[in-house]
Amino acid sequence: MRWSLTLGSFKGTAVRIHITFILFLAWIGFSAYQRGGLDAARDSVLFIVAIFTCVVLHEFGHILTARRFGIASTEVTLLPIGGVANVDRMPDKPYQELLIAVAGPAVNVVIATALFLALGAIDTAALTHVEDPGIGLVQRLAVVNVFLAVFNMIPAFPMDGGRVLRAGLAMWIGQEKATRIAAGIGQVFAFVLGFLGLFGNPLLVFIAIFIYIAAAGEAQMTIVSETTRDVTAGDAMETRIVTIDRGATIGEAVETLLATSQDDFLLLDASGRLQGLLSRADIVEALKTAEPGAPIAPFVRKEAPTIDAGASLDTALAKLNEAGAIGVIDANGALLGLLTRQSVAEVMLIKAARPEWRFGRGAAGE
Repeated sequence: MRWSLTLGSFKGTAVRIHITFILFLAWIGFSAYQRGGLDAARDSVLFIVAIFTCVVLHEFGHILTARRFGIASTEVTLLPIGGVANVDRMPDKPYQELLIAVAGPAVNVVIATALFLALGAIDTAALTHVEDPGIGLVQRLAVVNVFLAVFNMIPAFPMDGGRVLRAGLAMWIGQEKATRIAAGIGQVFAFVLGFLGLFGNPLLVFIAIFIYIAAAGEAQMTIVSETTRDVTAGDAMETRIVTIDRGATIGEAVETLLATSQDDFLLLDASGRLQGLLSRADIVEALKTAEPGAPIAPFVRKEAPTIDAGASLDTALAKLNEAGAIGVIDANGALLGLLTRQSVAEVMLIKAARPEWRFGRGAAGE
């Protein structure tokens, strides 16, 4: 995630802190300082840091459980609203998502239990006045972990409870319908939370906006995944594409750009092998910085992303989000076509209109 700093890593997952979280800590410290001086500021910041340490442990509950099912996570980022872990793919089966979702709140339950056992008793004042710095840090932290476990298990997507709900529904009605229902409940919950926030708690409005957007985004992502489940990169590639020869000049590249509506161009050598990728922006930048008769090759992105024609479109989408266009190749490395966001969108339109439609190009290159 942009504007983030890496604090360290654990078992291959980087722990990052977003700049907004640092600003959030500064705001908490400053507000506490105005109320009670330096000691109050220190205690407040320490309390928030302790809470977010528990949030990180919560996220690693998800991450380590997901890893048992072959799902990797490269980083977890701390934001003012909590932790966000990225995963390379969604769970294959509903029961896997259920176990992954429950693992996070389970960590909070374990932490709360351990802290209550260490205290020897439950301080009832801490249950209702967790914001009071006069109550001990351990007592307040134990209560916060109970709150985190309970709040996250509310059956509103994309919180953990919503994922549990989706997993349960998916066992009966399928992933796509289950996601629509869980996301709808999540958005209703976001409206309620935002409405309550209008009565003096702006943070609730902020959280509500995040939940609403996240629920809608996750629903859309799941629909895309379900739509493209049986589609390959070869099915979705553009085959009538214009390429640029490695020995072409900037002027020739500009003429090629003007002659087509393509946004990305593959650079090929004399034998037809892929040598790199040029975008419209790359060609325009080359024209700005060099003469039209100069070679275009120095402006080419050498590491042009490629994917096998038989690879699933799900696999290709992750690369496509980063690169903008991907060269589709056969088993021998020969270029077959170009995969773009537009070509994927067209495939999705076809599948939405005719879910049973079967493409005939998925075996390209076999």
